[in-house]
Amino acid sequence: MFNDTSTPLSLLTTRRSGKPRDLAAPGPDKAQLQEMCAIACRTPDHGKLAPWRFVIVEPDQRDAFAALLVDAYRADRPEAKRLEIESIEQFARQAPALVVALSSPRTDSQIPLWEQELSTGAACMNLLHAAHAMGFAGGWLTTWAAFNDQVRDAFGAAPERIAGFIFIGTPSRPLEERPRPDLTQTVQTWSR
Repeated sequence: MFNDTSTPLSLLTTRRSGKPRDLAAPGPDKAQLQEMCAIACRTPDHGKLAPWRFVIVEPDQRDAFAALLVDAYRADRPEAKRLEIESIEQFARQAPALVVALSSPRTDSQIPLWEQELSTGAACMNLLHAAHAMGFAGGWLTTWAAFNDQVRDAFGAAPERIAGFIFIGTPSRPLEERPRPDLTQTVQTWSR
């Protein structure tokens, strides 16, 4: 395992997901977020389609985002209790920065949808790597909101889909290492 944080490989081996609720200020400023998004777009992209979009939810829009989520949740679950609603509101306000990642497939292209979706996922991962390289941590969440049409429609329209909510900030406590896959189970050598 690499311990030197000055090399590109060490950045890859030390990146951890941060729990968005544990990400605090300072967060990236507007220029840093733009740079993160530019780095995110340097991802494999068959056909040069850029089948993704990033929407930054500014801090002054977090209350509106919370209201959107609460309205969408209540429309799906009119019997929702107070604690559920408070949890939705907290979700909207966690971490200093929020980027909504959208899969924006080009349906008029011959490039398979699956490849376009993989490219979107790679762009999201590049965004997380960029955040880490700049000294921040990120958490990529979906939850029910990523699959809700009312929430999606606030950021785009079908056939777009929300790939995730990427929260970025400074860890308020050390990030924990989690168990990683056993390489003997996940990496094989092909032979006939």
